[in-house]
Amino acid sequence: MHRCLPTLFARVVFMGDSLQKTAIRGLTWSTIERFGQQFLHFLFAIVLARLLSPSEFGLIAMVTLFVAISQTLVDSGFGAALIQKRDANHLDECSVFYFNIAIGALGTCIIFLASPWIARFYSQPQLEPIAKWMSLLLVINSFGTIQNRILMKRVDFKSLFHVSAIATPISGLLGVGLAYRGYGVWSLVVQQLVFNSLYVCLLWLIVGWRPGLKFSLSSLQSMFGFGSKLLATGMLDTVFQNMYDLVIGKVFSAAELGFYTRAKMTQYLLAQNLHATVSRVTFPIFSSIQNDKLRLRDGVRKGLIYLGTVNFPLMIGLCVVSKSFVSVIFTDKWLPCVPYLQLLCVVGLMHPLSAINLNVLSAQGRSDLTLRLEFIKKFVSVVLLVLGWPWGVMGIVIGQVVSSVIAYYINCFYTARLIDYSVAKQVKDLLPVLSIALVMGVIVSMVGWIDFSSELMRLAAQVLTGVVSYGILCRVHRIETYQAIERIVVSKLGKFRRIPIA
Repeated sequence: MHRCLPTLFARVVFMGDSLQKTAIRGLTWSTIERFGQQFLHFLFAIVLARLLSPSEFGLIAMVTLFVAISQTLVDSGFGAALIQKRDANHLDECSVFYFNIAIGALGTCIIFLASPWIARFYSQPQLEPIAKWMSLLLVINSFGTIQNRILMKRVDFKSLFHVSAIATPISGLLGVGLAYRGYGVWSLVVQQLVFNSLYVCLLWLIVGWRPGLKFSLSSLQSMFGFGSKLLATGMLDTVFQNMYDLVIGKVFSAAELGFYTRAKMTQYLLAQNLHATVSRVTFPIFSSIQNDKLRLRDGVRKGLIYLGTVNFPLMIGLCVVSKSFVSVIFTDKWLPCVPYLQLLCVVGLMHPLSAINLNVLSAQGRSDLTLRLEFIKKFVSVVLLVLGWPWGVMGIVIGQVVSSVIAYYINCFYTARLIDYSVAKQVKDLLPVLSIALVMGVIVSMVGWIDFSSELMRLAAQVLTGVVSYGILCRVHRIETYQAIERIVVSKLGKFRRIPIA
């Protein structure tokens, strides 16, 4: 099913275009790689959530902010600049490669030296050794940045899939084994270190690129205008994405942070990965047609409808079944995360729509506008965080919901000006699938009122009802995107049935 959805999107957006085959291949393997990796991560997270406590997950989340900020510096915006730059050469790649390693080593040293301060900040002494070991992720990842960007520029997500298909299960099994043996939070640390190390080593084996002994400041300067603004944008986004973790971990407790991060990561599994799957492919492809405003507008429009057709029922359905889902998958000890998950599903509705609008600006090389919008959105986020803080974690999460709605409107501002696709036009295009998804949510909610013998039976009945009712409603109202998805799924199943069984 996941393989069929991106194929549909590519055919719809690039029908009759020479980029169609590239888009179909890229989106197909991007979907397989992204969802495959995250699904495996999620499976191991389920096992680890049963073996470990919420507070142990909270400890890792406390360190994640500092690692994530430093990782953004390692990426430095030059990786995206290499993708956007049409005439990038080996000197450009080598210059970015050595620059990334230098920044990665610097970031590792800073976090290593700051680890006692991090532990005192959270009043958690065990964070000092955790932060020191987690800091190694920065220098490890810096060695694989160029290989990763080269594959993305080639739209070669098949190779990335092979890399993650090896690194994810090995690191996951090791983490589960350590957790089972009682190593607690260290099982999560080792899992991340092993995954990233394997990932980088496999990139070097698969990608033929090798650095030469050459470096050019002028090469970096030629990409600095675009890359620096993306760096600032990425830094702002990373800080504010993890700002909630920082506040919850500092003001409340590691357990509360564990509940919040579990809700956030569960929502991310669907909404964030769906967006990332499409965005990673549309960015280089949109960059190649950046001067054709009509094609860009048509691509954005159909991309949004595609995302809405898939994402709206996923987020609304997850919101409705969240209690049964958490109880069955993670056990009852994680039930306090349910209210957070339900609210974050609303954020999950908005974020992919916002991000694909920003993707247009990046593809056109307008990172200056992206940065400008980020400053405005982050100011709104800070105001809402301050207002929600006195009401506890729920107040903070409600502030995120309001912020996501405002952010969508802000992100549409330049899309409306540059390609004449305003927020009103976008909402009009998305309203049919959103309305159907809401009706489906009501039906699924009513099924949840039935007295089932177990939460597993309730969850199964709700999921089945949601799938069937959404399909019927889309067919009755003749939603073209859904019908096209259905045709491709039937076609793929037909081909599968014709495969001879030896």
